[in-house]
Order: sequence, then structure tokens, then C-alpha cells
Amino acid sequence: MLGVIGGMGPLATMLFYEMVTEITDADCDQNNINMLILSDAAMPDRTKAILSGETAEVRDRLLRDARRLEENGCTALAVTCNTAHYFVDMIENEVGIPFIHMIRETALEMEKRFSGKKVAILATDGTIKTGLYQKELEKHGIIPFAPDEKTQAAVMETIYGLIKQNKPADRKLWDSIEGFCRASGCEGAILACTELSVVRKELGLSESYYVDSMKVLAKRCVERFKK
Repeated sequence: MLGVIGGMGPLATMLFYEMVTEITDADCDQNNINMLILSDAAMPDRTKAILSGETAEVRDRLLRDARRLEENGCTALAVTCNTAHYFVDMIENEVGIPFIHMIRETALEMEKRFSGKKVAILATDGTIKTGLYQKELEKHGIIPFAPDEKTQAAVMETIYGLIKQNKPADRKLWDSIEGFCRASGCEGAILACTELSVVRKELGLSESYYVDSMKVLAKRCVERFKK
């Protein structure tokens, strides 16, 4: 059984379940992955924790959630929040079952598609600050690029001002983000926040230019459970 720590945010978690179900090669209910989804919407904001340096509460809560899923029979874990992987790295050795690590798996996918190329990281301020994606991409021969202050503010507005408030994505705002990335010489971009997976679906973003980190995670989960 796959254990999912979600609720960060709820729309992204709902979309993750949909992704896994659509990717699975199943002709009946029984051929799908057994899954236990813990939607911990009360999890403190991960970006605020990272930027403030007050990380203990998120770390401890994530560890408690992981252990709860392990105790209830899960054999692998997925976390549907990129920024939360800063805390996953702190606790993964304290849990007896493996995390299917979204950032590491996305970097491997990027190596297949964009080796030696410059790619934009579209993520929360917290994910950008930790350098999680930058480090992993560089390991795989990819040139990471973080947006300038104005474009990063537009990414944060999309995440926090729109999707987390259950508002639709803004096409004009997104076009400004993509335009900056392309003008900066990026040959691709990572949707490195699970709220941006919602944007991809709503706006029909090009899968030749964008790599959706949550979709990569969904594929790896399906592969791990041989479905």
C-alpha cells in the first residue's frame, strides 16, 4: 500500500490521486494501487518555516504522519509537496519504509530530456532558497535557473494568491512567467510546486517545455507498485 502525505494543498493532492489512477494500467478496481492518503491540511506552511528558520514543528509533524502511515501498513511513502522535501531529507532515515522522492526523481527525468541544457525552476520561495532542485539538477548535468524577483513574485501569486485560494489560474500572469523563462534562454521549465500542477491542467501547458514534478512522482509510484 502506498502512503501519501498530502493536504499541501488539497487541490494538488486530489490531482495526484487522479494522476496515479490515470497512469495505472487497470481494467478493474482491483488492479489499482492500494493507497492511504493522509491529507494533513493543518501542516504549517513549509515556506514560512524555511524562511523563518523555525523548522521543528513541520519536521516533527511530517515525521509523525510518516510513522502513522507506516504503522497502518504502507510500504512506501509519497509527499505531494516539493517544499516539504526539505523536511523529508531530515526524517527519511527515521522511518522504516522508503520515500519516493519527488525532487530526486524529477532530476533524473530532467537528465533524460534536458541534459546539458538550461532549465527554469518554478517553485515557492522556500524551495528556491533551499537549493534543493539546484543541487539535484547540477548532479545530473543540467543548468538550473531561478527567476528574477518580479517573476518569482508572479509565481508566488499564482501559488498562494490563486490556486491555494481555489481561484483559477491567470493566463496573462502565466504568460509573463513563461515569457521571462524563454527570454532568459531556458529550454525547459520544472513545475516544482504541486499547485503548479493544477495550473498545468487548467491552462493546458505544453509538456514539451514543462516537466510536472508531481506527474513524475505519480509515474514513479505506479512503477514501484508494478501497476
